[in-house]
Amino acid sequence: MAFGLFGRLVAVGVSCARLRQNHAMSAERPVNLPLASLFAAMPVTAVASILHRASGVVLFFGLLYLAYLLHLALADEAGFARAAELATAPVGKAALWIILTALAYHVFAGVRHLLLDFHIGDSLAGGRAGAWLSVGLAAVGAVLAGAWLW
Repeated sequence: MAFGLFGRLVAVGVSCARLRQNHAMSAERPVNLPLASLFAAMPVTAVASILHRASGVVLFFGLLYLAYLLHLALADEAGFARAAELATAPVGKAALWIILTALAYHVFAGVRHLLLDFHIGDSLAGGRAGAWLSVGLAAVGAVLAGAWLW
């Protein structure tokens, strides 16, 4: 008992190392995970939830880009011209389209989550329908944002 918890952790680490040495790796074991097929096999509600989180991350970084454009535009006339040049360049338009698409999806998925909090559409069929509806409305928003930008 002189080493207490530390001694136990070392003993567990040694036994885990011996266990790994005794069991060879199987030849059928996958080398990497087929993420595309795993993502496609997920229920639409899980995909909608993951996309909602991803759109939040895109919005976080997109708002940094928009704040930079605003900073440039408010500095002086040359800064305004530079911000307009960045926003109207093809890469700038693509960035704005990605931000607007993420915003559209995040809003529609957020409304879906608010409705779920009020137990509207919280059945299995309602959850699936709500997920497809939020994805569909975001796709319409993406097309409208693209038409507006280009």
